[in-house]
Amino acid sequence: MKGSIIEALKNGDSQTLKKIYLENKEPFMNFAKKYNLSNETLVDIYQDAIVALRENAMQGNLDTLKSEISTYLFGIGKYMIYNYYKKSNKERLTADISSHFNTNDLTEKEFIFEPIQLSIEQRLLKERFSDLGDKCKEILTLFYYRGFSLDEILEHLDYSSKNVLKSQKSRCLKTLKDLINNA
Repeated sequence: MKGSIIEALKNGDSQTLKKIYLENKEPFMNFAKKYNLSNETLVDIYQDAIVALRENAMQGNLDTLKSEISTYLFGIGKYMIYNYYKKSNKERLTADISSHFNTNDLTEKEFIFEPIQLSIEQRLLKERFSDLGDKCKEILTLFYYRGFSLDEILEHLDYSSKNVLKSQKSRCLKTLKDLINNA
């Protein structure tokens, strides 16, 4: 079933795209409400996610999709929401800086920033994290850095059960802690 939907998307079938759009719009809007964005912004993001889904299908990027199409679509939407926040925070920061300084009067030399210095613990964590296996890096990154829930990771990485994923995540954390403690 999923394969035939992907093939229809690859072939530009507008009815299939419309069906996906309508079936997933309300669930996506309910899911995305927790991000405290206006309905108009969420609709724009959802529509952009639909376009990205179609483009990915047409480029063959969904040929080996293991998750459901709706899960993939929500992942695109979530990524777009994070990018929206990242962009709006940069714009807000720029506006804040501009309001405090007349940037036309500043020279390039006044904008030299010192590189961020990591604490000893942060450097150690960064070094030991790179020693983990790829699967552990991916699980921990999705959970702690990208904010995926266990259910989302379960779909994204195609684990057989949530308990298996929890055990794997726990082993990965234990391995990371052991690496740090034995440094």
